[in-house]
Amino acid sequence: MRAIAYSQTGDSSVLGVVERDVTEPGPGEVRVRIVVSGVNPTDWKARAGGRPGTPTPFPEVVPNQDGAGIVDAVGAEVTRLAVGDRVWVFLAAHARPTGTAQEYALLPAERVVRLPDAASFDIGASLGVPAMTAHRALTVADGGPDRLAPGALDGRTVLVAGGAGAVGHAAIQLARWSGARVITTVSSPGKAALATAAGAHHVVNYREADAAEAIRELAPDGVDQVVEVSPARNAELNARVLANHGTVAVYATDGGAEMTLDVRHHFALNVRYQFLLLYTVGDAALAAAAEDLDRALADGALDVGEAAGLPLTRFPLERTAEAHDAVEAGTVGKVLIDVAGA
Repeated sequence: MRAIAYSQTGDSSVLGVVERDVTEPGPGEVRVRIVVSGVNPTDWKARAGGRPGTPTPFPEVVPNQDGAGIVDAVGAEVTRLAVGDRVWVFLAAHARPTGTAQEYALLPAERVVRLPDAASFDIGASLGVPAMTAHRALTVADGGPDRLAPGALDGRTVLVAGGAGAVGHAAIQLARWSGARVITTVSSPGKAALATAAGAHHVVNYREADAAEAIRELAPDGVDQVVEVSPARNAELNARVLANHGTVAVYATDGGAEMTLDVRHHFALNVRYQFLLLYTVGDAALAAAAEDLDRALADGALDVGEAAGLPLTRFPLERTAEAHDAVEAGTVGKVLIDVAGA
């Protein structure tokens, strides 16, 4: 089978096409024929390494955490999945040497989830890291639910920072499906159109107006939950718009790794800052996210493509390096790799 691999960290030139044998699944494992592989920022960052000369975690690494395809074989002790099942997969390369940038991937069964017939492989490959991160961000609020479902966020106002990004897009869709009133911030009219297409009730272009004033006009009583991509840059804005017992769920450090907070102001509002990293959040949270995303998929609440607010940029498997470069360059929407025909 064809796979993309690297044996040293660095820029995308370290990625190359290799031929590998198709191996049989062991106990508790599933082999998936990958149809579409999804690329996330963590994929190129892991490949680049934390600093020059950073060793790879395994002698050879196949990148990409997310993907979708068809179960090709199951190992002993696997009862939840069967050959022929359409599935989406998550954290395929976490603490493991091989991800989804290959024609066949072996995964622990708990990282493989059935994909409803009505959901495309593109949708499946776009879930994983972005949608599970969004789910976690929406389920850590003070007084909020720990699971998502229709009505779970009724009466709550959610602010999604960067609504045109992959996590922001999933957060908008999940929050709206769960009954929240959704406000999002964007940096351009084009991104505003995408956030609106995703389902945001209100969109604020922070380059055209005082974002905090605009949000306060929309939510005079304040925002209950913030899904935050840039805590350092948005700390002051969040302080101005948070409601009493408001929660800021931080999933990235865009704009800087350090932030300054007015402690007295946040004391007065009983504010919660919740930091989250999907890779260390724990199996229970991952399983809960997978179950809730499965229900949202069945309800048709999650979609991708420009009409749904998340444009798709595609590359064939042999051009995985270009796909990584596209994500690193900040391509708007989701970057997918076509691995094999359905």
